[in-house]
Amino acid sequence: MTIQEAIQKSAEFLEKRGVDSPRLQSELLLAHVLKLPRLKLYLQFDRALAEAEVNPLRELVKRRGAREPLQHLVGTAAFCGLELKVNRHVLVPRPETELLAERAAAFLATLNSRPPAVLDLGTGSGCLALQLAAQHPAARVVAVDVSPDALGVARENAAACKLAGRVEFLEGDLFAPLPPDARFDLIVSNPPYIPSAEIATLQPEVRDFDPRAALDGGADGLDFYRRLATGAATWLRAGGKLMVEFGDGQAAALGKIFTEHKWVVEAVVPDYSRRQRILVARAAN
Repeated sequence: MTIQEAIQKSAEFLEKRGVDSPRLQSELLLAHVLKLPRLKLYLQFDRALAEAEVNPLRELVKRRGAREPLQHLVGTAAFCGLELKVNRHVLVPRPETELLAERAAAFLATLNSRPPAVLDLGTGSGCLALQLAAQHPAARVVAVDVSPDALGVARENAAACKLAGRVEFLEGDLFAPLPPDARFDLIVSNPPYIPSAEIATLQPEVRDFDPRAALDGGADGLDFYRRLATGAATWLRAGGKLMVEFGDGQAAALGKIFTEHKWVVEAVVPDYSRRQRILVARAAN
């Protein structure tokens, strides 16, 4: 079997099983098996594959056809130029969350009078904390997660990105593990925001492989935000901001929650699909 034939057969198999972008997925899996950049496959279409290459490809394609996420199969996901380990203990970082990272980094760049302090709540893979630490070497970054397994992944990612000494990882629920005198210029979070009853309707890659605790936001998906609106202001320095990602159709309810708790909503930022996705707020003076 040649590279071209392997890609074609794999793509046909994945398409029948409802996998999006089956050709691209097949190319990425084969590139992973061959340890080649994907585009180099095009220069070797007629190369015959050895059995030792076909067998692992066949196994990966079978697992992808069962809707196991591509990122779990190859072991990593790209996020703002970082290559991060992902598995069942953490959410696979989404492109929308890169927008949150960009918005947060831009705000930190305006704080030139002192080294900024950042708190990432529900860090998961560590994607937000690590990206902000990479972009702002002077920043003090603290990342909190209730899951010890997720923190294990985040610490591995910090080491792999050569940022292990730049981010402090704490285990606990929201603000519980923080010292009482801790204060931050920025709090960021991509919290659970899927309504409990909707989780069963999600794509299998999300429903069956992402950790439920990172998805389930309670009956209306907003439980986590209510806790943030109630407690986050205490931990912000003067002029500090809160930036959070949220789900489709939640902007109005979210704005109401924060304004009722005396926050000033400064912006609601759309994602690449022009859906409202990121809320930026500050505590009222």
